[in-house]
Amino acid sequence: QVQLVESGGGLVQPGGSLRLSCAASGFIFSSYVMSWYRQAPGKERHLVAAITSPDGSTNYADSVKGRFTISRDNAKNLLYLQMNSLKPEDTAVYYCNAQHRRLKQYDYWGQGTQVTVSS
Repeated sequence: QVQLVESGGGLVQPGGSLRLSCAASGFIFSSYVMSWYRQAPGKERHLVAAITSPDGSTNYADSVKGRFTISRDNAKNLLYLQMNSLKPEDTAVYYCNAQHRRLKQYDYWGQGTQVTVSS
């Protein structure tokens, strides 16, 4: 049974930091591209950052470059998103996604974690 469980969301002031985690189970984590998406109220879900395996190549949305860092621990089946210099426009539900690096039909989502940036 595939599971992706996000944690680490919450309320933070502008300029603050949060670290999101995604615990994966039920599939071969190292064979999957792992990504973070976010969805703000009334808007579509968008890619925030992605990381491949085993080389660890990353890509980021322009809006978060230089502020967010995606990383993974294949030994522990964990995905992270370090978010610094947070802005109110970063407020959204953040979702963890796993997609097999070749077999694209194997695509899984977590339940999401709320991040709210507000003073």
